[in-house]
Amino acid sequence: MLGYARQPAYILGQAPGVQEGDERRPWRGRAGRTLRGWLAMDEAEFYATFYCASVTRCYPGKAPSGRGDRTPAPREQELCAFWRRWEFELLRPKLVVTVGGLALRRLLGKTGLAECVGRRFDYEHGMVIPLPHPSGASGWLNEPANRRLVTEAAAMIRAELVRLKGE
Repeated sequence: MLGYARQPAYILGQAPGVQEGDERRPWRGRAGRTLRGWLAMDEAEFYATFYCASVTRCYPGKAPSGRGDRTPAPREQELCAFWRRWEFELLRPKLVVTVGGLALRRLLGKTGLAECVGRRFDYEHGMVIPLPHPSGASGWLNEPANRRLVTEAAAMIRAELVRLKGE
């Protein structure tokens, strides 16, 4: 979690990774570089734009398969849910970007990235625009149609950020 004054948006991921834990900053590794690339933002703009949070607040460890990080257990997710509820109450974000299937499920109760990425959803005080997780652990981005959805979603996010800055 990282907060700056007047951040216009909230980004919700799955959990911090090893590098994020070491550096005590979110989105520091390869996935963060990919995410910032999708959004056409450098680090300074990214951190000034997004309040960064995650479904769980601790690194869950490596997946038993050895590919990627372990998905936090439902109980771990629930133990951390109060943070998100509290942050939403305090911040009242007008734009929320979910990153990955777990964040999408936890926030909107939706599954199926292909049906959600590239769309916007009403939520509380604003909208949610989902993105897939930018890690190499998922094969979802291997499909050209899915990469097009990411391009559409990133364009929606950038347009919404421009609109919010004009308010």
